[in-house]
Amino acid sequence: MKAELVNPFLGATSSVFQTMLGCELSRGEPSLKQSHSPEYEVSGLIGLTGKCQGMVVVSLGRDTAIKVAETMLGEAPPELNRDVIDAVGEVTNMIAGAAKAQLAQYQLSVGLPSVICGKNHSIGFPSNSTPISLPFESSIGPVCVEVGITEVDPAAV
Repeated sequence: MKAELVNPFLGATSSVFQTMLGCELSRGEPSLKQSHSPEYEVSGLIGLTGKCQGMVVVSLGRDTAIKVAETMLGEAPPELNRDVIDAVGEVTNMIAGAAKAQLAQYQLSVGLPSVICGKNHSIGFPSNSTPISLPFESSIGPVCVEVGITEVDPAAV
């Protein structure tokens, strides 16, 4: 996957966490994704189509997801509930939208976010993509953004 397709997601993630959550992220070392399991228990997923297609996953630990919701709502949810799922979906949507703005040349459309919760769930990235894992550390816990997108062959369209 080209760096020009990944870098907007790095910047968008840092920007959304700083702006919406008042949280600085410290970027870890990117790596190729080796499994279908996301890094953490709560995953916000959003599909991308256009001159590129694929998926973005924002993976958060249970406590990190609850802290995201607490910051956005002004009170701590007692557990992993609908409010937490909505907050993770919204953060995922903001990251994808901000990255999309930097990838205008690919005429991307961003799908509706969905959130999966539970240990050991699997994510099915498009078969022709090699997802990149972008880990971050923060004061509210670890975050991992996984990006699996490829350019669409214009002859195939």
